[in-house]
Amino acid sequence: MTDSAANKVTFVVAVNNREVFETNFLVSRCLADPHEHEILVQEGFDSAAKAYNDAIAKSSNDLIVFCHQDIYLPETWMPDLEQALNYLQTADPNWGVLGSYGKTQDGRGWGHVYSSGRDVIGEPLQEPVPIQTLDEIVLILRKSAGLRFDPELPHFHLYGADICLRAAQMGMKSYAISAFCVHNTHQTLVLPEQFYACCKHVKRVWRQRLPIQTTCVRLTRWNLAVYRRRLGELYLRHIRRKEVGGTRACNVQQLVEATPAHGTFKTT
Repeated sequence: MTDSAANKVTFVVAVNNREVFETNFLVSRCLADPHEHEILVQEGFDSAAKAYNDAIAKSSNDLIVFCHQDIYLPETWMPDLEQALNYLQTADPNWGVLGSYGKTQDGRGWGHVYSSGRDVIGEPLQEPVPIQTLDEIVLILRKSAGLRFDPELPHFHLYGADICLRAAQMGMKSYAISAFCVHNTHQTLVLPEQFYACCKHVKRVWRQRLPIQTTCVRLTRWNLAVYRRRLGELYLRHIRRKEVGGTRACNVQQLVEATPAHGTFKTT
């Protein structure tokens, strides 16, 4: 990477399934040269916030990329990140958090990713777009910015929303950037109870910032969107008996049919 962007990068992955981690993230083409990157594997933590704060303290590099264990980063990913960083060095050198997909407060989504069961979401961005919150699949921050995840936020949900709100509180904007990735996952239609516990926590901590548009649901004073989602999940679980909308491919590299940036895929 150029001096104008960043040098080495620390990748952080919270892992609870070694097979998923090793057959998705670890085969990412952007990691082809292991000497260029530091990878911290965080295991045994009861929340993403604790795992990630521990990793921030251990990181040898200023630029830190937090990824889900089932994310695949194509060879275009690092040049895309460098391009975004070069742009922000001039446009907003005090940026807070970057990610591959996020939403503005009015509910509009920005980014360019592939997610199992949903095909390609979004399209390449000409330049980084300011958003209110980012999806947790990929989050990027600088150790020197002083941002830390809320250690009281339980489980492994909505920490992307929380860290963006923390950045805003410190006067820093967060952005969706054009950094295409593949989320090779079981696409969950029915969210676990832990997700709603995280909704409750985020709403309580950030009640002065409502409405909060997360990438899954909108949090408001009355939480009507949350209640509607839960009713829909009852229908899916008990009437349709369908909780997954897409399944993880056995071989993520075979999933990519053409150049990742072109967004053409097949399932295996």
